[in-house]
Amino acid sequence: MRPTVLAALLVLAPPTAASAMPAVQSGSQAVPAYVTAAINDPARAADTKDDARRQMAAVMTFAQVKPGEKVLELVPASGYWTRVFSAIVGPHGHVYTVWPDEMAKYSAKSYANWQKLVATPHYANVSLLKQPAAQPSAPAKVDLVFTAQNYHDYHDPFMGPVDMAKFDKAVFNALKPGGVFVVIDHVAPAGSGLADTNTLHRIDPAVVKQEVEAAGFVFDGESDALRNPADPHTVKVFDPSIRGHTDQFIYRFRKPK
Repeated sequence: MRPTVLAALLVLAPPTAASAMPAVQSGSQAVPAYVTAAINDPARAADTKDDARRQMAAVMTFAQVKPGEKVLELVPASGYWTRVFSAIVGPHGHVYTVWPDEMAKYSAKSYANWQKLVATPHYANVSLLKQPAAQPSAPAKVDLVFTAQNYHDYHDPFMGPVDMAKFDKAVFNALKPGGVFVVIDHVAPAGSGLADTNTLHRIDPAVVKQEVEAAGFVFDGESDALRNPADPHTVKVFDPSIRGHTDQFIYRFRKPK
């Protein structure tokens, strides 16, 4: 994995005089004080062992989440990201977490733990939503929609499969103008499309970009904080040889104002 530093913006050469490619974050960028404070929240002491590997500071900085904002997190799993979102947005913000109905039989234990988490006073700004996978929504417009390592799942039979055009449009509609959609997922071989989503649990980043942009989003940049060139892209993400260290893309898409 790359060092645990955040990325500076390297502006790529524009394809035309009229437009420029979004920047790639790959060097050193200042971490906002509110992100550092959230990461150091004593309530998440058990999570800190994974922060370097999962590049928590880099991801939160790239996601551009700020105090007072609203976040919609899809498939929160153990709550690793949620606990930091909660601390960043603070008492004037809110984190809506979505558990797709279709994942119920795979996540009963996690869901039970989640019910306890949202009942904890420390996480009073976190809500639990159960919804059809194809129809993500929040009670109020949000500043950020975030999904980590599960965009590929929405393509698989157990999730429907989901009509991704409608799904990405629902994400678009959940955001405020200018809001962002951040997608983290395991990289599949270039050109493989959707061939590996249900087997290796990977997805071709080009497919994600194509689908999300088709909903009206503008590609706003990427971070290489979780890239790993040693990943062969041809083994299941749970294989002991690569688990926890897969090559992952981090894309940011913005809803036009």
